[in-house]
This record gives sequence, structure tokens and C-alpha cells, in this order.
Amino acid sequence: MTILERRDAGAIAHLRMNAPEKLNALSEEMLDALQAELDAIREDRAIRAVILSGAGKGFCAGHDLRQMQAGRQAEDGGRAYFTELFQRCSRMMMTIRTLPQPVIAQVHGIATAAGCQLVATCDLAVAAEGTRFGVNGVTIGLFCSTPMVALSRNIPAKKTFEMLSTGRFIDATEAEKFGLINKVAPRADLEAETVALAQAVTEKLGAVVSIGKEAFYAQAEMELAEAYAYTGQVMAENMLMRDTNEGISAFLEKRTPDWSQ
Repeated sequence: MTILERRDAGAIAHLRMNAPEKLNALSEEMLDALQAELDAIREDRAIRAVILSGAGKGFCAGHDLRQMQAGRQAEDGGRAYFTELFQRCSRMMMTIRTLPQPVIAQVHGIATAAGCQLVATCDLAVAAEGTRFGVNGVTIGLFCSTPMVALSRNIPAKKTFEMLSTGRFIDATEAEKFGLINKVAPRADLEAETVALAQAVTEKLGAVVSIGKEAFYAQAEMELAEAYAYTGQVMAENMLMRDTNEGISAFLEKRTPDWSQ
């Protein structure tokens, strides 16, 4: 059985985590598979959007706790193992953030701990009705510190800390309200709604979406004046592109643009 399945449909790459017996936990093997596939997609100019989903009853239950407990058996009690594991997970999350193509989470069932982090890390997300989200490591004595990074950049601070410190889950309706996901869909319509969102992205000029994604996250970490200076330069460079000139000309002339990409 392939732990991560890839299926391309036009300009959309569908990645499905396929370890349903472990609720698609981010095991060492899953992290490696995701990293390898994302690295490949980065270089694939035919792909303009990525949909990430999970097989079985849920999207992702976070790290593989049995695997982590086994890592404790090392002479240092697991210090080197845990340090390397969380570095690998963080690298994979950062790869999603820096990928030129937008990544859309297609979520159902549950998304907990690092699984909730994965949803928060994706650029867009659609969830099925009834999906539950949580960073509930605190209930087993492990504060979800790395998931906190992505979650706190998606939803308000007090709600983030409430989830982290109490282990309380939120449902899909709350997740949409607080900004963790873009849309809630009936379970039967989840894939169709996610694909529709991906298609809306892929219909746009791919190079411009990539430029915009990079600038979106970069400016968010800057002071206001720096952000305006940076994005002004990004827009100036964007305006110099051949396809941007063609797009504006086509709009003014009321015709379909003849884009080269």
C-alpha cells in the first residue's frame, strides 16, 4: 500500500495521505513521503494547485505516538530523535508555505495536533460538516508548541490559546468563523467543493499567483511601512511582465487574454 497517493487532474495535483488505520498520522514515513512529493511538485510547471486529503475516517491525527514512544528507547532518552523529528515536520510545513503553487486542505473527520497544524499551514481549506479540529496534546501532557505556530497565524490569539491550554475541539462551523478554513461543505460535496476552489485558482495566471503567494506571507511578517515598500516593488515588477500587459490590454479591449503561461 502506498502511504501517499498522487493523482494529477489537469493542473491540479491530488495528494491523499493513505494510512487510514493510523488516521493518517504524520509518521516518519508519512513525513518523508509528503516532503518528497512536495519537492517534486515544486519543479512541476504543469501543476498550479495542490489538494491535500486523507483516506478513511479522518484527515490527520497528528504525530504517530507509538513511533514517538519507541524513540524514547535511545540512550539519550530520545532527545536527538525528538529534535530531528520536529525539525523534519517543520521543514515539511515550511515547504507547503514556500511552494509556488497554492495548497488546499480537503478535511473531514478530525484534524488534531500536527494534523490541525497541517490544515493551518495550507493556503486554503475546505472542511466537511461535522469535522473536528483540535490541538489537544495538553490532555496527554504535551503542549502543541509547533502546531501553535501555524494556528496562531490563522485564528485570534485568545481562541488559539484556549484550544492549546484546554484541549477543546472546535467544529467546522467555528473553524470557518475563526478563519481556520475557508468553507464548510456537506460531506458528499466535499471533494467537488474543494476541486471547484482549486479550479478557480488554476484559471488564473500561474506565475502571478506564485508571486502573490510569496508576497502574501512575506509582507505579513513585516512592519507596515516595510510591507508597503516591499509589496510596491513586487507590483512594479509584476506590471513589467508580458502577460500582465496582455491581461490589462485584453480587459480594456473586452477580449480574452492571450497569455503565454
